[in-house]
Amino acid sequence: MGAAGQGLSTEEVQSIREALAAGRKPKVVFTASAGQIAGQTGQVVELTDPAVSDEFVVVRFGRDELPFSPADVAVAPRGAGRKAAEPEPDPEPQVEVASAEPEFVLDRPRVPAPREESKVETADVKPAAAPARKAVKAVKAKGPAGLTVTLSYADGEWTVAAQQGSKSLAKPYVVKPAEALRMVALVDVPGVHEAVEQIMAAERAEAEQQAEKLRAELAEIEARLAELREAH
Repeated sequence: MGAAGQGLSTEEVQSIREALAAGRKPKVVFTASAGQIAGQTGQVVELTDPAVSDEFVVVRFGRDELPFSPADVAVAPRGAGRKAAEPEPDPEPQVEVASAEPEFVLDRPRVPAPREESKVETADVKPAAAPARKAVKAVKAKGPAGLTVTLSYADGEWTVAAQQGSKSLAKPYVVKPAEALRMVALVDVPGVHEAVEQIMAAERAEAEQQAEKLRAELAEIEARLAELREAH
């Protein structure tokens, strides 16, 4: 049981991948992190892409094929498959007991009908255990939706927006260039810094041109005002 609590190592995952490629279905035992089915055994039928989900080890357990993370399973020790097969013969003794009951029916003709009904009821109770296995996997809660914060530049303005999944947390609102520059400084990507510096340089050049134009217009207005004052 000590090895069962450690989960699969990187080397064991690679060994299972090679076994699957060879057409084999390696046996594994569920660890304590798998929940109620800890100690049970199953067969690995597929390894999906670990970049898509941490639960990329697809295990056949009974009639179900469910995804688990490497921490949920461990390589099954030899002989574990035999122990896993022992619980299945349980229904067979019950069938034998049921077949033994009709022997008493020969002495009491009216007793068989109610006893057959009770057999049907006990048979109905057995399948109720099957959904419990599926409920084990349903206990795991999904993580929160992804959060996206977007800094944008358009028409001479910097805006920030935030969205979680499909829900908008903050509509785009205007921020000062200095604040935008501080946000970009947190991103250690040279291409982003260069793009922002080019935008800032273009804005400064445009602002300087407008300032020069306004100074020239102001100088003309002041000269005109001086002439009007001299006229008085």
